[in-house]
Amino acid sequence: MPRLREGLPHPRGATWTGEGVNFCLFSANATKVEVCLFDSDGKTELERIELPEYTDQIFHGWIEGIGPGQVYGYRVHGPYEPENGHRFNPNKLLLDPYAKAHIGELEWNPAIFGYQMETGDDTTYDERDSAPFMPKCVVIDPNFDWKGEPNRNPVAWDHTILYETHVKGFTMKHPKVPEKLRGTYAGLGQKPVVDYIKSLGVTSVELLPIHSFINDSQLLERGLKNYWGYNSIGFFAPTPRYASDRANSLREFKEMVASIHDGGLEVILDVVYNHTAEGNELGPTLSFKGIDNANYYRLLPDQKRYYINDTGTGNTVNLSHPKVIQLVTDSLRYWVTETHVDGFRFDLGTILAREPNGFDDQSGFLKACGQDPLLNSVKLIAEPWDIGPGGYQVGQFPPGWAEWNDKFRDTVRDFWKGEASANALAPRLCGSGDMFDHDGRRPWACVNFITAHDGFTLNDIVTYNEKHNEANGEDGRDGSSDNRSWNMGVEGPTDDADINAQRDRQIRNMLTTLLLSQGTPMLLAGDEFGRTQNGNNNAYCQDSDISWVNWDIEEKGQSLIAFVQKLTKLRHGHAILRRNLFLRGGHNEALDLKDVTWINAAGIEMEDEQWHDEGMRCFGMLIDGRAQPSGIKKRGGDSTMLLVFNAAADGVNFTLPESPGSDDWTLLIDTNQPELDEAPFKTGEVYLATGRSVLLFAHPHPNEG
Repeated sequence: MPRLREGLPHPRGATWTGEGVNFCLFSANATKVEVCLFDSDGKTELERIELPEYTDQIFHGWIEGIGPGQVYGYRVHGPYEPENGHRFNPNKLLLDPYAKAHIGELEWNPAIFGYQMETGDDTTYDERDSAPFMPKCVVIDPNFDWKGEPNRNPVAWDHTILYETHVKGFTMKHPKVPEKLRGTYAGLGQKPVVDYIKSLGVTSVELLPIHSFINDSQLLERGLKNYWGYNSIGFFAPTPRYASDRANSLREFKEMVASIHDGGLEVILDVVYNHTAEGNELGPTLSFKGIDNANYYRLLPDQKRYYINDTGTGNTVNLSHPKVIQLVTDSLRYWVTETHVDGFRFDLGTILAREPNGFDDQSGFLKACGQDPLLNSVKLIAEPWDIGPGGYQVGQFPPGWAEWNDKFRDTVRDFWKGEASANALAPRLCGSGDMFDHDGRRPWACVNFITAHDGFTLNDIVTYNEKHNEANGEDGRDGSSDNRSWNMGVEGPTDDADINAQRDRQIRNMLTTLLLSQGTPMLLAGDEFGRTQNGNNNAYCQDSDISWVNWDIEEKGQSLIAFVQKLTKLRHGHAILRRNLFLRGGHNEALDLKDVTWINAAGIEMEDEQWHDEGMRCFGMLIDGRAQPSGIKKRGGDSTMLLVFNAAADGVNFTLPESPGSDDWTLLIDTNQPELDEAPFKTGEVYLATGRSVLLFAHPHPNEG
């Protein structure tokens, strides 16, 4: 039997000390904790060792003679009193919340995990031993040779362009990735893959969840899987399902990060701390529920056997408890310090700021992040909504946070299908200052997107009026019906050349609007060449060709890639397109210049009557870089840019306006002519803005570098 000592009550989890392993587990209500040690494949339990000490609600002990590679789990004893919020059951082998690696399949199967789904009776004490079937934890060796990678050198927010993708789906069909590495961390880290992403002009790869997660039983019963991964059970462990070498999933993940960094790109993780895979009172006992259910989850105050469900997934993590806040912030710091990631996107981020009285921008979790010198230096991006009361909080997170802006998505889609006015689009082009311009926040806090993993791809927005989710097995009931899409008269692909030309131009219109608006743009992987999901707008369960990126890119797709590269080059090259201050339409008194002026088709500033004309579909946005306060000008910052948006079906003759300092204009973008070379024009000349198109004109000033 290994030699046992009291060990230390910190750090939490299983920590290899060189001669043994220190185990630490928080539980305020347990009576005893046993560490179960298994053989290397996790199939045979070798022994159980009771942790000998309990300090400040931490069970702890040090076991000599074990180290990296040791497979383990916990059995936690205590009262089984659902009516009081307690669900202790030592027959359940439990995952360590701080485990850095997992082995075994994470399939949510009632027959394996043993819970009372059959009768709906959650009062029965389950005496079946789950150990033979449960996924288990592995002690890790934290050492990793980063090969001289320098200290983190973050991309400035105003230069950031996010690229959302999925570790598996991005490379499952990639011809330049060795077959055995496709769909893995190693596959995503392959040089041809990284080089391609870099070539697009994006700066930061945002990965859908890579934390260990569970495949839901209802999906397995339909022959499907949880593809997106928003069902976490391990906040420190990369899921082994994306590892080509499952025994070394953490090492492979670090190697992927190093490779992406070598390509000059950041890595952002989409993280799910708002709920866990344990579900509601009928869900399985996998970890938190059996360790200290009453503290890890928000329970109904007067019926503690039931869970508050502000997430729509069955449970809600209790971010009001200091030990739970510590769990989440420890997890965030771990991914930054030990795996060198550059930031996080928080799924249902409002939950993290929800206190018993509702959303609070001074919640314990937000305060913890704000005062942490490490966490407040990385990118923090909130999805600022949940389904709880007062759950929609776009623009309300504190300074230092960025937020997804669904109003940008909805308004841009509506404008290009002819259902939103210039007056509605204008604030979205300006970084949505109506929501974000407070408390010293900057335009980058507004993350603009038109598509994301959830919903139609950009190609499908212009191809389908209705969702086509038949493959999900829910008779089309799943997924949003509010897609704000327009198929141009034909549902699905067509051979009609005119419709295809209109669809292609609409895709370019939306990409141009996205990449040339103020704020931080996010591009969905594959939109740059017209990827389709065949009308499926809820592919969360499609670990299949529906979701995997198809790299058989036709000539039309290659042309679109080149157009996206042109847009990102313009954005990077002209700071006026990514200002660090909000456009407010006011004067710089010293120069008597406006930072933004709204222009009508006659080339003059719009009157109030025109501005509020709900039927007006063509207008110009004149941005004067010289109107910025002195001392903050950057290379390209003095350019004057004129964006012309025409959502009307017919062409509009647009007169180029006067702009102090130069009569020369250069046409840089016409979405009707994507391969157009730059062309010179003069103030007062008329240019035909094709029906449903975007134009970009510019002229430099003498002091531009």
